[in-house]
Amino acid sequence: MKSAIARTLTTLLHGTLRGLMRAWVLIVPLVVALSLIRWGQLAYFWPQGYHASSGDVATVALQGFRFDLKVSAIAGFLLLLVLPWVSGKAHKRIVAGLALLYVMLSLINLHYFGFYKTPIDSLIFGLAEDDTAAVLKTIWHDFPVIWTLLLAAVLTWGSVALHRVLARRIQPDTVLHTRHAVVKLVVVIVAFFALAFAGKGTIREMALQRQHLTVTTSQFLNDMVPNGIIALKYAWDSRGQSQDLSDPNVGVKAMGFRSPLAAAEALGLPHANDAEVKAALFAHDPLPAGTTKKNLMFFLMESWSAEPMLYQSPTFDVLGRMAPTLQNACYFKNFDSAHAGTHPSLEAILYSTPITPLTLGDAGRRTIPWTVAQVAKEAGYQTLFVTSARSGWRDLNRVLKVQGFDEVVDANNLKEAYPEAVLGIWGVWDDYVFKYLSKRMAAQPKDKPIFVFVLTSTNHPPYDLPADYKRVPRDMAQWKGETSSETLIPNLDTYHYATDLLGGFVQEVQKGPLKDNTIIAGTGDHNVRSFGVYADASRRYLVRQVPFVIWGSKLQCGNQLEQPASHRDMFNTLFPLAGIEGNYINAGRNLLKNLPAQPDALNAPRAVFFTGEARNAQGMWQLGNPKSFVCTSSKPTQQCEFNALDDQQERARYALLDWNVRVSLHK
Repeated sequence: MKSAIARTLTTLLHGTLRGLMRAWVLIVPLVVALSLIRWGQLAYFWPQGYHASSGDVATVALQGFRFDLKVSAIAGFLLLLVLPWVSGKAHKRIVAGLALLYVMLSLINLHYFGFYKTPIDSLIFGLAEDDTAAVLKTIWHDFPVIWTLLLAAVLTWGSVALHRVLARRIQPDTVLHTRHAVVKLVVVIVAFFALAFAGKGTIREMALQRQHLTVTTSQFLNDMVPNGIIALKYAWDSRGQSQDLSDPNVGVKAMGFRSPLAAAEALGLPHANDAEVKAALFAHDPLPAGTTKKNLMFFLMESWSAEPMLYQSPTFDVLGRMAPTLQNACYFKNFDSAHAGTHPSLEAILYSTPITPLTLGDAGRRTIPWTVAQVAKEAGYQTLFVTSARSGWRDLNRVLKVQGFDEVVDANNLKEAYPEAVLGIWGVWDDYVFKYLSKRMAAQPKDKPIFVFVLTSTNHPPYDLPADYKRVPRDMAQWKGETSSETLIPNLDTYHYATDLLGGFVQEVQKGPLKDNTIIAGTGDHNVRSFGVYADASRRYLVRQVPFVIWGSKLQCGNQLEQPASHRDMFNTLFPLAGIEGNYINAGRNLLKNLPAQPDALNAPRAVFFTGEARNAQGMWQLGNPKSFVCTSSKPTQQCEFNALDDQQERARYALLDWNVRVSLHK
């Protein structure tokens, strides 16, 4: 009996030791592969002329190594259930499969950064929620798919080869078999705790978490820290939190407040109870007596980045017919998008929400009372959504009609109205949108104001244009931005195409009978990869920037044209201008009001990116993270440093926008 127990314990000890040794032999090649990809990513995206200290680069490499070790050790730890008992052949297959998975995810993270200028985030799940076929066609056309697959194969083969060498040298199946049981037990204990600490990522401190991705003042370098596995894990966590509306206070707590009342107090809002906070969020100054309603036409221009407009000239024409219209427009030049993707920005604008995706589930089937279309509709407006894309994308054809739009016109409708239109990857060319709008606005009854929300699509990878479009020659020496992208010039062409069309439409309205009773506004949904990664601190503020332009009769633009602002401020500006009163949320400030010398918390000149970043006149930072502050001012002063009050107020504003959605829609 004793001998049987002894044999069982010996077998268990040998198996545990074999599994631990195999796990460690597995971890090494994974860490090497992930670290090689990180160094390759740094080299691949390193902007021309960008300088960083060797100490910062070393810090990034070390922190990245820690995250590589963490995800590899966790894989080894989980595989302890099988590694002690599988055959040598099965063990090799496990190694090959895991190496391929880790390598591919990190290569995807590399290309994801190139496109969105951020590691993998929740936008990646749009592959299944967008027009998947169109996304895959764009990826095939716009990315080096074959070379990426070949590189993945080489790195996987190299990982397997390194594993084979290590296994042959260390011989995990036989090592210490002849040693005393006490020695084996000690080795098991040491190897087990070493694996546990490797999975934790540290020995003394708390386990590596999302906040540990920030290790330098350079966001570009910080973005090199996460590998594909850890980036995908955090993206999954964020998505799960955004779609779970059961706890109204989860976003409030994430922003560092114990309750919405505490967040409201930080903003100087009434905060006796939840009802008082909610009422304050929807309170607006009354419009002047005699204000009349005007048509409001809003254009969300695909990939309409801010930087090309900075270099506009007769020999570097990116605006076309829009250029002369800017003289009498309110052009906000220091303006950020809400997100890095079209659908998240669309939701942020329509629903004043940092939570996305919001309307793909149950919330999209219930009317959200404060959506901009619903507010306009209740104010007596006809509401129309027009896009050159297919409205089946992200269920827009269903969602938009529930959320206040009387009518949705998409690529299929435009194809029916204009049989010569060609349906491409994303829809029809944008010029059919403007043809339709010209005809539609001319027929609009004068006694019925209309709110039109337009989403364009042509200025999008693969940057195709109509066959009869004449590309405009440009003096590229006038481009002062980065030049590493092979799609820079094609992107500038589609940018000009879309912008020129909008400019032509503005001119048409300004010369016609609608000029005095129509407001036109336009912004971009996000920046694009073609214009760089903005690694240099002095250019970093451009990473999220898009134009925001308002055209109308007798505009008074105020003193905020150069102040930091963002998507959240648009409809707080446009609704009063168009004469619309209603139940819309104070997501931002009215940009046409003169900014006082001492702005209050709700009207301070700051911009917010809804993934949790903020920007003031001095620099930008991640909310709640003082170490992430980067000075981006062209004229830095002694005050170019993290401002705790700015951060607290922006966290409070963000928290209340999040809370408003959750408390209104949760069941």
